[in-house]
Amino acid sequence: MRTEQEKKNSQKITDFADKTLLIVDDDNPLRDRLARAMEKKGFKVTQAESVKVGLIQAKNTPPAFALVDLRLGDGSGLNVVKEIRKYRKNSKIVMLTGYGNIPTAVAAVKAGAIDYIPKPADADDVENALLAEPESKAIPPENPMSADRVKWEHINRVFELCNRNVSETARRLKMHRRTLQRILSKRSPR
Repeated sequence: MRTEQEKKNSQKITDFADKTLLIVDDDNPLRDRLARAMEKKGFKVTQAESVKVGLIQAKNTPPAFALVDLRLGDGSGLNVVKEIRKYRKNSKIVMLTGYGNIPTAVAAVKAGAIDYIPKPADADDVENALLAEPESKAIPPENPMSADRVKWEHINRVFELCNRNVSETARRLKMHRRTLQRILSKRSPR
């Protein structure tokens, strides 16, 4: 349910003559689900499952809107963002990623993205980000993660990136191995 603030800060898709939306994501079920939902909202959706296909789409038919995953199987989605910007300066591009952190958000904005949404994102979040007025502030999430949950997510992400090696994870996080083991053995905070 959209709040009054969200309604004031966004336009409608009917306000735009060009409704083309390129979705670049290698997660096929998520991409297909978002594509169907965005078509129902009035966008004309094109899909790409890789950087290679995204670059071709961006060059051949630069979209008015784009939703690009940061990490794709064959490279970085930032390359697709730069390519879209090269052919269509006023395109509204939103980065989508499962690896949310400040450096990647900064890189996305520098490449030309207008917003940054962590996965899993729903169609309403994507629509709000794509249609937001350029000068409006981002709306805070209804149910943000707690600080404990963010910390737990980060530790588990590093643990997975270290191939579930406790000693390597503890070294990279600069924490004692036993402390890390205790954190990993507990359930995730709410």
